Amino acid sequence: MSGHPIPAKAGRREWIGLAGLALPTLLVAMDLSVLILATPALAADLRPSATQLLWITDVYGFLIAGSLITMGTLGDRIGRRRLLLIGSAAFGLTSLLAAFSTSAEMLIVARALLGVAGATLMPSTLALLRTMFADSGQRTVAVGVWVAVFTGGTVAGPLLAGALLEHFWWGSVFLPNLPVMALLLIAAPRLLPETRDPDPGRFDLLSAALSVVAVLLVIYGVKRVAEDGPHIEAAAAIVCGVLVGGIFVIRQRRLTHPLMDLGLFRVTAFGVSVGINVLIGVVMAGIFLFVAQHLQLVLGISPFEAGLWLLPQTAGIITASLLTTVIVRWVRPVHLVSAGLALATAGLLVLAQVDGDTGLAVVIGGSVLLGVGVAPASTLSTDLIVGSAPPERAGAASAISETAGELGNALGIAVLGSLGVAVYRTTMAGAVPPAVAPEAADAARDSLNGAIGAAAGLPPGAAAELLDDARTAFTAGFQLSAVAGAVATLTAAIIAALLLRRVRRDAEEPVPAAAPAAGKTSGDAGTPACLSAISNEVGDSDRSAHE
Repeated sequence: MSGHPIPAKAGRREWIGLAGLALPTLLVAMDLSVLILATPALAADLRPSATQLLWITDVYGFLIAGSLITMGTLGDRIGRRRLLLIGSAAFGLTSLLAAFSTSAEMLIVARALLGVAGATLMPSTLALLRTMFADSGQRTVAVGVWVAVFTGGTVAGPLLAGALLEHFWWGSVFLPNLPVMALLLIAAPRLLPETRDPDPGRFDLLSAALSVVAVLLVIYGVKRVAEDGPHIEAAAAIVCGVLVGGIFVIRQRRLTHPLMDLGLFRVTAFGVSVGINVLIGVVMAGIFLFVAQHLQLVLGISPFEAGLWLLPQTAGIITASLLTTVIVRWVRPVHLVSAGLALATAGLLVLAQVDGDTGLAVVIGGSVLLGVGVAPASTLSTDLIVGSAPPERAGAASAISETAGELGNALGIAVLGSLGVAVYRTTMAGAVPPAVAPEAADAARDSLNGAIGAAAGLPPGAAAELLDDARTAFTAGFQLSAVAGAVATLTAAIIAALLLRRVRRDAEEPVPAAAPAAGKTSGDAGTPACLSAISNEVGDSDRSAHE
């Protein structure tokens, strides 16, 4: 036996507190997608330019991703509950500001502030889970609930917005945040403990600025690639982001009290799990983009109906996340993670069979398999990230987990989306009828949306031919992206089986000692997560038995 004391079991107060932590998680996820259906009404009222509309929809996610590391570490220093309460109040007030915005500029500022406030909530909730549920089995259940609530929120956003927009103005989609945050402000001091790092050291403002700038530049660059294809502005943003990130890493290795403890990446479970979180973000975001477009542009389903048809996948993810917390009592995490990723591979291969004549059942069936497959990997990788970090660094570890997911989402839309666009444009290069006007022809060659617009001005026969060609080109891109995703998930399943084979549920891997040692005496502290995990697995084969 390891000789460590047995962690205390969580009681009724902690489980009720979990319900309180689920509230901000739900709202942050909902606000990522709540404007999807509200955009037309918003645009008619505020009349934003195309660039302003892009920032209205994207700045929230940008600021969440860019601020997570800073806010996670800040919570370790000032207290996770305190930061959660500050963020909740800010989230409610900025939601009110967004709801009653009278100009595009005002709404952009409100959405940006909403993103910063959201970044305080996510790592705080996960870090508090780490403290409230010290027992590994109970913590896995709590993380499973957290993942399920977040997943439900991403789909609930458009559905709730659709219901509100039937009766109210576009700003009403932000108003449900107010009573929920008010409830959290009342309940949190009574239900949630206050925890912080007892010896946090000085908060490094320069590191905080570098982390925000690096993540913002990279995500901005990859999203621009997804929207407009490769171009100099996007490339410059990505390169500058990587350079700033490199400066950030070098600075962390030299500081006595770094903003991000790179020594965490030397823990096999932590490093591999962060890599899995990135991969899940890539696959889910990229494939979701194709599924949503296929439902609407190929099968002709309305946006709201498309949202309803995504509910089976969401239900599958939620159910599988919760079942994982039960099954893991008897099955080791590595088997569940690898099996889940293998099932996700099967779902992607089903989606790779989709074409213009494919019925709805194949699309939904493949999506459900994909969702059910990634659920165990997402739940357990998040649990391993939070559990493999010591309690005093729970906020920083949670922030890294969330940042990995956000980066994965951006990369998925950019990489898989760009792959599909490339296939579409190549296939459509010579498929536009000569009768189409030059500007409409360029739009038809650029996207399926453009082809639908171009077909509206053609005779019925020519329009049908153009749409058939465009939908065939789109599904060819969808198929190739699904195959690429399947290769990625199958590879990840194999890597997880190799590198997590000695990680058990009932114990965490010891974390390397203080951050300075990781930064100043160990050359691999700044190594990318997967490479670090591989080197530790080979070089430290005699680690403790729970590995």
